Amino acid sequence: MNRQKYIIGIICLVAGFILGWMIFSGDEKVEPNKKEIVEESTIWTCSMHPQIRQNEPGNCPICGMELIPLKESHAAMNTIELSESAIQLANIRTTPVELAKPEKELHLQGKIKLDERRLSSQVAHVTGRIEKLYITFTGEKVYAGQKLALIYSPELVSAQRELLEAAKRKEANPYMYEATRKKLLQWELTEKQIDAIENSGKIKDNIELRAEVNGVVVKRNVAVGEYVKEGQVLFQIADLSRVWVVFDAYETDISWLHEGDEIEFTIGALAGEKFVKKITFIDPLIDPVTRTTSVRLEMTNRNNKLKPEMFVDGVVNARLPILEDQLIIPKSAVLWTGKRSIVYVELPGSKGIYEFREITIGPDLGSHYIVEEGLKIGERVVTNGAFKVDAAAQLSGKTSMMNSESSEKDGSEMDMAGVSEAKFFVSGNCELCQSRIEDAAESVDGVQHASWDVASKILTIHYKTDKTDERKVSKAISKVGHDTKYDKADESAYKELPKCCLYDRK
Repeated sequence: MNRQKYIIGIICLVAGFILGWMIFSGDEKVEPNKKEIVEESTIWTCSMHPQIRQNEPGNCPICGMELIPLKESHAAMNTIELSESAIQLANIRTTPVELAKPEKELHLQGKIKLDERRLSSQVAHVTGRIEKLYITFTGEKVYAGQKLALIYSPELVSAQRELLEAAKRKEANPYMYEATRKKLLQWELTEKQIDAIENSGKIKDNIELRAEVNGVVVKRNVAVGEYVKEGQVLFQIADLSRVWVVFDAYETDISWLHEGDEIEFTIGALAGEKFVKKITFIDPLIDPVTRTTSVRLEMTNRNNKLKPEMFVDGVVNARLPILEDQLIIPKSAVLWTGKRSIVYVELPGSKGIYEFREITIGPDLGSHYIVEEGLKIGERVVTNGAFKVDAAAQLSGKTSMMNSESSEKDGSEMDMAGVSEAKFFVSGNCELCQSRIEDAAESVDGVQHASWDVASKILTIHYKTDKTDERKVSKAISKVGHDTKYDKADESAYKELPKCCLYDRK
């Protein structure tokens, strides 16, 4: 019995030894292989600098951020995936594509002008010398029939003598009599004046020049003692009972304006009053210097409150002649590369996956663009940080502005090499400011595109780093009268801005 127990114990001991050897030797054999496979398959990268590739964890040698495991992505070449920390660091924001009416709020500058149809010239009807002026300064009101000047005319004296002689032989030669009277009538003498000369038998040495219309003398071209010729303009008289309000519209805004559109405007000299009138005429010609055209309104000038050359600020909610609503996106969403317009679209149901999308844009709506092709309503486009998303796509070898799969070869890949993005504050008020600021920025050699947001006052520029930088762009903007984060505009440049553009410099 004892021998049987002894044999069983030996067998259990041997079996346990063998089993333990199999278990522990198996762990030692499998675990290192598993660890080796994990280490070999894990690549560590930086969320902000995806070009960094390391086989072990650590910190990014560029920005010092902690490296993260590179996730195997099966996304297409035209998409880029960013981590949550990268999205926050790059301050990426998206905005949905909206359907809206193609409207644009235009700010216009203008002046009160004389109605050219109510401007008349008072001329001398006879040759002679100015003996006396009854109107001695411009701005004086005159009424039809009022005496303006007294003229001595030798020709008039001779014509009166002819009249008196012809009157004596009126029965014998009525044709001569009528001819002498008509001659005096052509010199603007009235029938009553001619009858008075004939009845008195006395010759008048001087003739009175009388106003032909009611109005205000806007120009005086003669002085006492001057010799004038027949047809010479002595006075210009304007009827100010109706005036024109003339705005200057940039050629890029002409397509938005139509006769019959209403413009709401204010006049600086009449604080607190607002006026609304319809456009009656749009000048078909463009001023070659200012690149503007004239947009005209007409209005009654009650109590002569409206003075010519008063400054006027107008706003028009203009619409394109399109009945259907249009897809629109903010300007900040669009990246420009040569002839192409690029946006990044956040894929539905994903977080941090953005698709490279080439679109076709339509008219400029001020802060938005109409989208003609490439987007659908409800899709979310990157409106802040789009350039950083594109840079990440480029570094990852994905489709980007600098690495496009587009079959159109327009040299844009080369144009975008070495391009950087910058944002900084620029003072201003309205769309006129926006146009001036963007034009000034894009006039700097090396600036590919500039976009100034009216609401936030932030200017976004894309520029070639080997040609310029944001400080040079800032100086160019300050020269046209706008303060920036880096430079203050000269007072003289600031004062030359239109009234609506005079921002608060405090």
